[in-house]
Amino acid sequence: MVLIIGTGVGGAIIAMELAKSNIPVTIVEKGPFVDVKNSYKYYDEVDDYLDLSKTTCVGGSSVVAAGNGVRLLEEELKRYDVDISTELDEVEELIGVHQLDDSHFGEGTKTFMEAAKSIGLSVIKMPKFIREEDCVQCGKCAWGCPNNAKWTSQDFINIAIENGAKLISETEVTDILTENKTVKGVKIKSTNGSIKTIESDIVVLSAGAIDSAIILQRLGLKAGEKLFIDPFVTVGGVLKNISYSNEVTMNALIKGRNFVLAPHYSVILNQNLDDENIKKEDILSIMIKIPDDNHGKIVNGKVIKENTIKDIRFIAEGAATAGAILVEAGVDPNTITSTRLRGAHPGGTVPIGDMVDSNLKTEYDGLYVSDASVIPEAPGAPPIIAILALSKRLSKHLINKLSK
Repeated sequence: MVLIIGTGVGGAIIAMELAKSNIPVTIVEKGPFVDVKNSYKYYDEVDDYLDLSKTTCVGGSSVVAAGNGVRLLEEELKRYDVDISTELDEVEELIGVHQLDDSHFGEGTKTFMEAAKSIGLSVIKMPKFIREEDCVQCGKCAWGCPNNAKWTSQDFINIAIENGAKLISETEVTDILTENKTVKGVKIKSTNGSIKTIESDIVVLSAGAIDSAIILQRLGLKAGEKLFIDPFVTVGGVLKNISYSNEVTMNALIKGRNFVLAPHYSVILNQNLDDENIKKEDILSIMIKIPDDNHGKIVNGKVIKENTIKDIRFIAEGAATAGAILVEAGVDPNTITSTRLRGAHPGGTVPIGDMVDSNLKTEYDGLYVSDASVIPEAPGAPPIIAILALSKRLSKHLINKLSK
């Protein structure tokens, strides 16, 4: 039996592929199984120190993702003897990555694209895993889609269960059990406080970059020392009645050398403007996201992350470019404001080439890691497709190993 810890992007596809190959699978998930439209209620609490967007529920943060299917890390991972080219192709087809029809581009996104082109920037439609026939263009992608119009890893968990996998939700894995450098199972704690053990000689840790690192630290491994978070801000201002806040979010993309830009609305902008006459429909805004240095750490269960001079410079470059686009689009320059710096894609805490090998195996036999924690370099863009590809590659390895 293969035991998978976590139901996010990494764990879900492995569970599905193994179950479809008639390999017994048990999945343990810390959070509950909730309807995608209610997943916004399961965002982790944000502290004053670090605003990091992630959820704890079946499906992980995929349930509140914007549906962006950017292909990345293909060449970077080859330097670590990991080729995911085939798996990237397979994953893109599997979840239907494509550019949305013109019918799903509102005035705000069109204005962003036209303004960017007019000042000489290259802009493309964002690759998405959203189904147009189900999308009502409500602007609530990051709040859990009310119409379930996008792929989430819940889809793969459901297929895994249909093929015989067992899901244990609302249960936390507290420790990985080992003997003579070989994994033997896990210790779990349910919401009622009961503690049990589950035996397994193959464990795949896919609890996310933060929780995976914490679990490995309890095993005595030096995880959590190279954390990145893909920092971002949203910059915007007043363009009366643009109604961008009701559109498909982040439906266009500009790839800069040190940052990416995409149209994105945040309610924080209205709060910063502090003018009740300015409604969310009057805001046009742009997200600036950067690949940060791997200088974060997880210590005693807490995330410690400071931005380097280079990180700040990249944010400033992106914000200046976003400001130029907004002014070109007709935004009142006197109203332009920004959100605080936030983080979106924590990773790097169990990096390939350092803590796991090219097959994502740790120094313990039978113990693998497959989530954003294994990504060795900050992508500065949504890593969902890359994580899916890495995990699909691992599923092939495990199926081959277990079929012998």
